[in-house]
Amino acid sequence: MRLDILTALPKQLQTCLDVTVLRRAGTVLQVYVHDLRTWATGKYRQIDDYPYGGGAGMVLKPEPIFACIEGLEENPDEIIFLSPDGEPLSQRLANELSLQSHLVLLAGHYKGVDQRVRDVLVTREISIGDYVVSGGELPALILLDVVARLVPGALGDAQSALTDSFQDGLLGAPAYTRPAEYRNLTVPEVLRSGDHDRIAKWRDDVRLERTRERRPDLLKVGATKP
Repeated sequence: MRLDILTALPKQLQTCLDVTVLRRAGTVLQVYVHDLRTWATGKYRQIDDYPYGGGAGMVLKPEPIFACIEGLEENPDEIIFLSPDGEPLSQRLANELSLQSHLVLLAGHYKGVDQRVRDVLVTREISIGDYVVSGGELPALILLDVVARLVPGALGDAQSALTDSFQDGLLGAPAYTRPAEYRNLTVPEVLRSGDHDRIAKWRDDVRLERTRERRPDLLKVGATKP
């Protein structure tokens, strides 16, 4: 899979790409960060300007974005703009995107991007939640992380992503490790029993109960007990 990220702040992205799962994912993913100023023209390589009609903030200009995307060697499957008014990011959506071979992520900044970019280039808009952050770089990294860990070879344990919360509409089960007892708190006996059928049933029951208590909305949209 190839991912191209267009940004006004490439250093912010690069710092995160050099650590954790994203660094490991670099062995199976091709991730390219594009500084929009590289594609800007003029003496000062300006990438933003005041909005028509007045108002606070600055807007990313269309020229460098069009130039960068049109300069890519390959046509992407999706050009995604990270936006508060996009469709909510979910595990289902991440699973879908992980099957694509080439994604472009546009990280907006300042007061957003010129609407003509959204009308002509963008094929999908995604939101990471009902709140606003200072720029699209962090949402782009979140989307990248969510998708990257689903690509075979990105994680040390290939089965790990398949047992994450939300994969089947339920939250995850509690996790324990050694020691079996710590400060008079003990690991449930069933997890130490070695009985894999009992353990699987216990985890299923706990996941369902945890989802009922914390996220009953997930059950309303069709999640059922495994």
